[in-house]
Amino acid sequence: MKLRFTKMHGLGNDFVLIDATRVPVDLTPERVRLLADRHFGIGCDQLLVVEPPSAAGVAQGVDFRYRIFNADGGEVEQCGNGARCFARFVYDKGLTTKREIRVETLAGIIAPRLDDNGSVTVDMGVPEFDPAKIPFVSDSNAIVQRLDVDGRAVAITALSMGNPHAVQVVANVDAVPVAEWGDKIHAHPRFPARVNVGFAEVLDAHRIRLRVYERGAGETLACGTGACAAAVAVILRGLAASPVCVDTRGGRLDIAWAGPGASVSMTGPAVTVFEGETMLDQLPPRPPPRPDSP
Repeated sequence: MKLRFTKMHGLGNDFVLIDATRVPVDLTPERVRLLADRHFGIGCDQLLVVEPPSAAGVAQGVDFRYRIFNADGGEVEQCGNGARCFARFVYDKGLTTKREIRVETLAGIIAPRLDDNGSVTVDMGVPEFDPAKIPFVSDSNAIVQRLDVDGRAVAITALSMGNPHAVQVVANVDAVPVAEWGDKIHAHPRFPARVNVGFAEVLDAHRIRLRVYERGAGETLACGTGACAAAVAVILRGLAASPVCVDTRGGRLDIAWAGPGASVSMTGPAVTVFEGETMLDQLPPRPPPRPDSP
């Protein structure tokens, strides 16, 4: 099967987008892993699929269904940078003439809007702090929670932006061993669905620096839901105030949040890199890992 795709990125967080509005695409976890492989496939952090809305979505005025697959082949609930690329993709491809759309995700409905300056703003919905809904094993709704990591107490703020996040405030993000700490925290037993791990450095009342270790992808250059979660966390902790400029390694995102019960608004770029096609049923197999591989 010939598969057409578009490669896009949001601040370096890169995606392969596929239009499945007319013809369904059979994406097994192995096929996703092959497409996402940077040596044997196209290469991406996440693979995004555009589908028609479900019957329930149509009843709610939804324009599209948005499916997200991490590089490890697992399907996940939400991706903020991907949502901006999604909105740019469906408009540029003529799949809609609307500049503001309603999109169905596993986490609920989001509303991306193409701005006149080329940026994309997304209503990311209301943050969720109930531990059972994050999900996070805890008998408390405290803003700051203590997490035991290899005998070391780590202070985090746990919340969901449609997907689970654990945000840690640090003195200097450049000094954080993100790969090591992120790997240990993201699979912590108190997060039964695993978690995206954010490391936030507060620069002033309206600006932070952020690095994120994402489930199924490792550290990425930017994470949209991670930026939303970090901004919410530092506002709740009284360390910053809305709006918050979030500086990621890939660039800047602007996050606005009025407080508990309000939706989070995220604004940032969405860039098309190239287009191409591949034969989905002729993808080369990935070689087995070397004996010295982890």
